[in-house]
Amino acid sequence: MTEPPWRRERREHYPGMPAWSLATSRQAQEEFPVSRQEEVTREWAMAGADGSGVRVCVVDSGVDGGHPRVGGLERSVVVARDDDGEPTLIDCDPVDPAGHGTACAGVIRSIAPGVALSSVRVLTDGKSGTGKALLAGLRWAIDEGFDLINLSLSTTRAEFQPALRDLADRAYFRRCLLIASAHNMPVLSFPWTFSSIVSVASHDEPDPLTYYYNPAPPAEFYARGVRVPVAWPGGKEVSSTGNSFAAPHITGICAVIMSKHRWMTPFQIKSVLYLTADNVAASNGGTHVPT
Repeated sequence: MTEPPWRRERREHYPGMPAWSLATSRQAQEEFPVSRQEEVTREWAMAGADGSGVRVCVVDSGVDGGHPRVGGLERSVVVARDDDGEPTLIDCDPVDPAGHGTACAGVIRSIAPGVALSSVRVLTDGKSGTGKALLAGLRWAIDEGFDLINLSLSTTRAEFQPALRDLADRAYFRRCLLIASAHNMPVLSFPWTFSSIVSVASHDEPDPLTYYYNPAPPAEFYARGVRVPVAWPGGKEVSSTGNSFAAPHITGICAVIMSKHRWMTPFQIKSVLYLTADNVAASNGGTHVPT
């Protein structure tokens, strides 16, 4: 089987059955690989994997594809405007006028060196952009069939919440996992507060593979995000702090998991992240120790 069921055209309605249903008594079920999860450990989840075969999209300020810590891009696009002033996606040079997207891409590559990285530029100066650009860029990334999308950004404008939620649901059912950073300020913003998304805030430890489950969401996980050495345009490296840099740590970890277990669904990956977090209790009552 060359393509998983969730990437194919939807089946036609089966006569005599309610919509969305399948006549399983009359139609044989196809077999496809299932990632069982009886005993989930770090070794089971990630050992020997490097992200190969996984396509990751960074929706941000662009990515400097020539940076040695980024290691090249599969594709680079930018949200532009058509003749009617509406957003449209066009190919562009792999550059980053701000640095923010390059920093995120470098973190992902450092954890999952085998991933295929792409960039969608929706921000201008690393901090600002339009809601229409964000929606257009995210919609394009979902429809392109990326496995993972890193969103180290959010909007506080409530009018974009319904459309963003629709896109998050669309991604979920297409087996495209969105990883989004929490806002750096204690304010309500979107889309990281949606339940279908893996939401990430920061911890202040230096290990890039240390991550914790947060039992009091909306931020579900904590990853490295304080004084992080990150790639910067022009071959530079700077130290930076923010939830923006915690999210790509989790994106990289998810890429490693997916490269080893290619048929995992978004909720399975969330479960694996939870079960392998450094603070999750083991079934025997002890403390989980990463292997």
